[in-house]
Amino acid sequence: MKELTIYNKCLLRYNRVKEVLMTAIYRFFIFWYICGVLLLTFDFIPPWLEWANSVFLITAGLVSALYFISMYGARFGVSYSIWIIVGSIFVEHLGVEYNFLFGSYEYTSNFGFKLFDTPITIGFAWLLIIGCSHEISRVISKGHYSLLSASRFILLGSLLAVTMDLILDPVSYKIKEYWIWMEPGIYYDIPLSNFIGWFVVAAVFHITFAILSPQKRSSSSVWEKRLALVFGLIIGMFCLIALIGKLYFAVVLVTILTAIWYLLYFARRSMDDTSKKK
Repeated sequence: MKELTIYNKCLLRYNRVKEVLMTAIYRFFIFWYICGVLLLTFDFIPPWLEWANSVFLITAGLVSALYFISMYGARFGVSYSIWIIVGSIFVEHLGVEYNFLFGSYEYTSNFGFKLFDTPITIGFAWLLIIGCSHEISRVISKGHYSLLSASRFILLGSLLAVTMDLILDPVSYKIKEYWIWMEPGIYYDIPLSNFIGWFVVAAVFHITFAILSPQKRSSSSVWEKRLALVFGLIIGMFCLIALIGKLYFAVVLVTILTAIWYLLYFARRSMDDTSKKK
């Protein structure tokens, strides 16, 4: 009995320390986000501070990883996050090298350290996008455990990822020049194949989750609310940059779509909260 008590105390202390560290990383992300809004929006980044972009993307990706860990446990959260990072870097490499899925494009030196002509940070960017789209879609679709809800979850999650790219890509290409498209399309010279590719890649990651279908571990809604907020923060920052860069149509389009997603998300949360109280 005494050994069990000691074990429980150690476990409780471990969980407290873990939560403190996770919260510290999230707060660091918020701090870095505020710095990023000022630096990126008004183009204040000097050459010696170019590494700040990579730190921001890596930290943002870590926030999504912590969300998955908090929601579904450390083993699944870490494994799923690694799968997203490695899988997305591999697909992006195929895109750069062989024009696979997205179209013909290449990354510039502005996007951080490259491995086989593909920035490592792109994996963390994908982790951020999948984490945000996962949370919004999970609530709207009412889970992912039945065939119908899983289908909704995958479809909505993929559309959410494309919604984010409708502002990320124009800003990254037209304003920041993180990458260059070789075959221009009708939407800010970005080919349609890019958005189809985004939908497909996001769908693969969401399908993987639906197949594994892990049980939710946490009863707390803290990290759910954090990822829902991050979704809006990222879109808001890129919309601000796009507005200053005169990409008005992208700003209006994505703002409307984001408002619709948030209305659906909070309406579903409100319904769920009401049903729990009854």
